[in-house]
Amino acid sequence: MKHMNWKTAAAVAALLLAAACSKQVERTQEVVAIAAAQLPADPSDGAWAGAPEHAAKMIPQDLVEPRLMTPTTAEVRVRAVTNGSDIAFRLEWDDPDQSDTPGPSKMSDACAVQIPEKIEKDLPDPQMGKVGKLVQVTYWRADWQASVNGRGDTIRDLYPNATVDHYPFEAKPLEKGSEAQKEMAKRYAPARALGNVRSGPRSVPVEDLIATGPGTLSRGPSLGAKGKGVHAKQGWSVVISRKLPEGLGPNQRTNAAFAVWQGGQRESGSRKMRTGWIPLLRKGQ
Repeated sequence: MKHMNWKTAAAVAALLLAAACSKQVERTQEVVAIAAAQLPADPSDGAWAGAPEHAAKMIPQDLVEPRLMTPTTAEVRVRAVTNGSDIAFRLEWDDPDQSDTPGPSKMSDACAVQIPEKIEKDLPDPQMGKVGKLVQVTYWRADWQASVNGRGDTIRDLYPNATVDHYPFEAKPLEKGSEAQKEMAKRYAPARALGNVRSGPRSVPVEDLIATGPGTLSRGPSLGAKGKGVHAKQGWSVVISRKLPEGLGPNQRTNAAFAVWQGGQRESGSRKMRTGWIPLLRKGQ
């Protein structure tokens, strides 16, 4: 038998690798949550390789003001895994610009998973639900992720070249860490003084929200949400986990919708790319 030359061997190897890679990703018309003993918390966890992928086409939010009229993110690629009590989604989308620094006129990259509170045939509106039809939203932000990753929240952290002359709560007569110093610091951080959980350092980069229509978004009961986002050259990979939707048994379906904000495109609030309702199947035992 004649031996293949190196060029032929390389071509064959490339074809075999391409075929192997193509078999690894199962494409589905719905989001399929496969069963696993543990939920993968990192977007690069090998457990995601066994989960099928749904490429969800996105449309601009052009129904309520302020609208987004120019399409940006074309699709978000979704995989899902469940351990029987919680469910984790991995969302991936193209965005070469990493927007994760807060500041005047700066918007943050973000994404969200929306699920109806109840499993029923008469679905809420995919645009944030409707009166009497509540939706649960788990929301992740890139600037929160940067805070969780260890970036500080002070002026010096965010603006390394800034010069601060003096903060009253750093005055020498105030003992560091004392109640008097903490009380003084609150005067210069009104959002924190009012209990605004969206400001300041974060322990998790996600939050649980509820809505019954556009303009009704508010803080919701805890769903045990967790998350982690990683940015690479092509874009974001974000894991969002939360409690399994109530009543979603093995081999049963509910629905999910997804949203993406590109901070570099000045997307924030209702200015976003979104999907309609997509069937969500819990597969397995």
